[in-house]
Amino acid sequence: MKKIRWGIIGCAGIAKRAVIPGIQQSETGEVAAIASRGLDKARQTAKELNIPTAYGSYEELLADPTIEAVYIPLPNHLHKEWAIRAMEAGKHVLCEKPLAINADEAQEMAEASEKAGVILAEAFMYRYHPRYHTIRDIIQSGEIGELRGIHGTFTFNNAKDRNNIRYKQEWGGGSLYDVGVYPISAARLLLNEEPQAATVHALLSEDHDSVDMMASGILEFNRGVALTFDCGMWAAFRNTLEILGTEGRIEVPSAFVVNQDEGDHFFVYTKDGKREVEVPHLNQYALQADAIGRSIRKGEPLPFPATDAVLNMKVLDACLTSAKERRRVEL
Repeated sequence: MKKIRWGIIGCAGIAKRAVIPGIQQSETGEVAAIASRGLDKARQTAKELNIPTAYGSYEELLADPTIEAVYIPLPNHLHKEWAIRAMEAGKHVLCEKPLAINADEAQEMAEASEKAGVILAEAFMYRYHPRYHTIRDIIQSGEIGELRGIHGTFTFNNAKDRNNIRYKQEWGGGSLYDVGVYPISAARLLLNEEPQAATVHALLSEDHDSVDMMASGILEFNRGVALTFDCGMWAAFRNTLEILGTEGRIEVPSAFVVNQDEGDHFFVYTKDGKREVEVPHLNQYALQADAIGRSIRKGEPLPFPATDAVLNMKVLDACLTSAKERRRVEL
């Protein structure tokens, strides 16, 4: 199979640290070009990561007829513009999460994808790791009994970096946009349904353009099941997931970050004791690229279509409204 020729729009840290190496390690893709708003920065990044071509503008990359797919790690408020421009140029798009600033923007992007006949995928890399298939299988097997609740966390402390793009409100900054979306999407994935209501309490910091530096929330699902979660950018690091049943529980110590070692394993607790579930030590960014690559080349269904991203943004909209207005928001 001929490899997908990827272009990267922007030189963000997540691109350099994880997504570009992931595409390079994938079976289906290669990184053929990278663009920045300045040619020097693009050339420097291209040299560091062995990328053949550097462009000094995003427009130049989109005009390259040899580029088939693009990855967009730009600040959140630029996702819609550049994803739509890329799709109108006939490129498949992998866009960093969250897909957009709100559900209306995400819907507009999904419609542009359908109109152009290209793929639009949201970059939730953790969902492509096979351990989430294993977790779902354990839940469905009944080993932990009837599901009673899910608790997820994703926090880190970067509050001293006052110039960080995460702390610009108009750019889609805040912990809900940045890391809260992970436990939210995980609950939707594991429960295979949409929440009915959201209630979120947040720390809005005036020192950080009044974005939510910490947020705690509850999402109400069917049958009295809820996701309780917290997310933050001004707290000690953790990224965990607990799935609680009537007869046991599943604990995932590193739920969203994968290190390709035994730290990726998870644990099942029942009346019979504690069981460690070993999982393959795989690069989830490479798995993400390959899922998209197979969809492009072989026509395989995309595991998580753009419609899923729209639904996740609707939940995020409700969470943001709840945090700002201090009330329960029905979906």
